[in-house]
This record gives sequence, structure tokens and C-alpha cells, in this order.
Amino acid sequence: MKKLLHITFLIAGISIVGFVVHAQNVEDLRINEVMLFNSDNYVDNFGQRSAWIEIMNTGYNSVNMENCYLTNDLNDLKKYRIPSGDPISIIPTRQFIVFLADMKTEHGTLHLNFTLDSINRFIALVSSNGKTILDSVTVPLLGSNQVYARTTDGGPIWCTSQYTTPNSTNEGQIEKTSPSEAFGAFDPSGFIMAIIAMSVVFISLIFLYRIFHAIGNANQRASRRKKAKEMAGQPIAHEDEVAGEVFAAISTALYLYETDKHDYESAIITIERVSKRYSPWSSKIYGLREMPPRIIQHQPKR
Repeated sequence: MKKLLHITFLIAGISIVGFVVHAQNVEDLRINEVMLFNSDNYVDNFGQRSAWIEIMNTGYNSVNMENCYLTNDLNDLKKYRIPSGDPISIIPTRQFIVFLADMKTEHGTLHLNFTLDSINRFIALVSSNGKTILDSVTVPLLGSNQVYARTTDGGPIWCTSQYTTPNSTNEGQIEKTSPSEAFGAFDPSGFIMAIIAMSVVFISLIFLYRIFHAIGNANQRASRRKKAKEMAGQPIAHEDEVAGEVFAAISTALYLYETDKHDYESAIITIERVSKRYSPWSSKIYGLREMPPRIIQHQPKR
């Protein structure tokens, strides 16, 4: 009985370890390159061309993809199950496998039961539990024989390229766009660049203003503290008291000013008529000489 229990626990442990190792290996799978319209590119074993999906094993152990799923519908994660027992589903370390989206599952394990086109551009790789999405990508609309691929194998950055590398590394083959070229394509008119440049200038000016303002306030506070220290060392000057006689004289002057009587003259002007209505300037009488008085002397009679 004990021997049977030991065997049972051993089998269960081996199964659990194998499941964990398998799950860890499956996590290393990545969608690495996708082509939507294949008119003059990858050819399958039947001499036919179709859309294709490249899966890469980014780990350093072989990964068996059996019972995992590929789908182009987020609502149907179990759309295509990779059959078990086929050695072709085992991906060696840092190697690749290409699946063909041609709706021809009768051609083998690598042929999917769905297609990719201008409408169906979503792809997901799902774990064997049918729930966990290991990797997914929504491919932009591509031209004929163009691919949407990672710039480095398993890397986070994708790009559109004319260079295709099915079943081989993307590194050194995918044409890379420099940051300046990418920004030029994003902002051909230069408007965004101008806004960014002006924003940098204004932000710098505001930053400098705040710095100089803080320095000025600090200098003013230091000056006030210095002045306060200097004033603290000097004796306080007291104002001389005003004598009582001065207050008495000021009060007397104010009293006399307020109580003194003045003659208030009327501001009315009275015009009286003159007896002579003519103008003295035109009167000739004032222009004649006055005759001197004649003095008559009487002689006494003899």
C-alpha cells in the first residue's frame, strides 16, 4: 500500500513539474513577423502563397507548441488548436516556425483555419488552457509583400518593411528608420516641431525667472537682516520734549486767528450815471486856453 502511494506521489510530482516547465517554456513564444498579402514571397510545400505568421522561441530551451491556439478573433481564443503528437510543433532554442493563414488545414499542422486580410488583422497566440494570451498584435494595413515585424527578434518595437525573413532572424535584415526620418514622416509640415521648440524656450524662461526671483528675494532678506543687526547696535534716538510755553503760544495764536473780527466788504459793483453824457475827449472847451484874469488898478484921485 505504501509502495503504491509512493508511486502515485512520484507520478503526480513528475506531472506537475512537467506542466510547470512546459508552461514556462510556452511563455517564451512570441509573434515575430506577419505578412497579410503574399503575391510574390513565401511559398509553402504545395507551391502556394498565402498570408503567414512567424512564431519565435525567444528562450534557450526547446518549446512544444502542441495544444496551444492561434486565432484572429478575440472572442474565439480557441479558433485553431495546434495538434499534439506532431514533431513539427517543437521549436528549438532561438528558432522560428511559420504558420500559413490559408484556410487549408488538410495540408498539415502549419495550415490554419482562418485567413488574414485588410479586415482581419488581429492575431493572438493563446496558451493550452485556452484563456491565457501569450502574445498578440494588430497588424496595420500593409501593401503587397510587406511585413509587420519586430526590429529585433522578440523585441518590443515593430516596424513595416519590404524585407521579409520567414523562418530566420529579423536582425540586420529589417530596414530601420532613423528617429529624425520617423519624426519627419510624422510631422511633415514642421508645426509640431515649432510648438515643441517654443515650449522649450518659454519653459526655460519661466524656469530662469523663478531662479532669479528666488535669488533676489534671498538677497533682500539678507540685506534686511544685515540692516537690522546694524540698527540693533546703535542707540535709539529720543525726540526732545516740547516745552509748555511753545504749546501755549501756538494755542494763543490759533485762538486769536479764529476769534478776530474782520470787515467783510461787499462784492457788489454800483454804476452811477454822470451828469455829462458827452465824452470829454471830444469837448473843445477843454482844449482852449483859459484867459488870465485882468487886474485893474485904480489910481487915487488927486
